[in-house]
Amino acid sequence: MTITKNTVKKISKLSRIATNEKFEKNMIKDLNSILKFIEQLNEVKTDNVEPLASTVDQELIKREDKVSLMNKKKDILSNSPADNENFYVVPKVIE
Repeated sequence: MTITKNTVKKISKLSRIATNEKFEKNMIKDLNSILKFIEQLNEVKTDNVEPLASTVDQELIKREDKVSLMNKKKDILSNSPADNENFYVVPKVIE
């Protein structure tokens, strides 16, 4: 598959990008070189290769799943710059 001027114009129109002659020539050249590289990757033999998420052969460390009390209201509100009953008050940002 090769990229043509019409293809670049269509992609530019769909992505709302203004184009000119120089831009189109550069895009044709760049996109064709990308497609050429992808074609090289398709030639690689991967028949007996298992998919993997990482090259490191290590299992993830598992932790115990336990419920704990977090975010106590009193502790959180103690960080507020001003007191106002049960609300976290911060300085006004928009005037």
